[in-house]
Amino acid sequence: MTDAVPPPAQDMTPYLALGGEPFVLAFCQRFYALMDSLPEAAACRAVHPPSLERAEQRLYEYLTGWLGGPPLYTSQYGHPRLRMRHFVAPIGRSEVEGWLSCFRTAWDELAGPSPHGDAVLHRVEALAWHMTNKPDTGEAPSQN
Repeated sequence: MTDAVPPPAQDMTPYLALGGEPFVLAFCQRFYALMDSLPEAAACRAVHPPSLERAEQRLYEYLTGWLGGPPLYTSQYGHPRLRMRHFVAPIGRSEVEGWLSCFRTAWDELAGPSPHGDAVLHRVEALAWHMTNKPDTGEAPSQN
């Protein structure tokens, strides 16, 4: 029996570098636990159904492929069309900020410092602000 050889560093995806399936599962569980408990996530939590189970599963499937792992989400549902799929929920500044607070907190707790971390967080932040669909907000707060 041979041991699996990790891919060369230049071929390492964030998915593999972060720990693969166990990391993504733990991250999604922590993310939604935070959504249920952080006061700053209340507006975001309010646009979700009472049970977060389905949302947690979908985030797991999406993040797995988005981070460079198996394309679980796209193989089941096709192109993510995230903004279109989220348009049924009113998403403004408070919803995005709450969502990002959950994401950053879970990420900081579970991912730790890594070469991929800053790039992932930057992309996630841009994606979260892209989801806004309420007229009260449409831009990220200034980074001054």
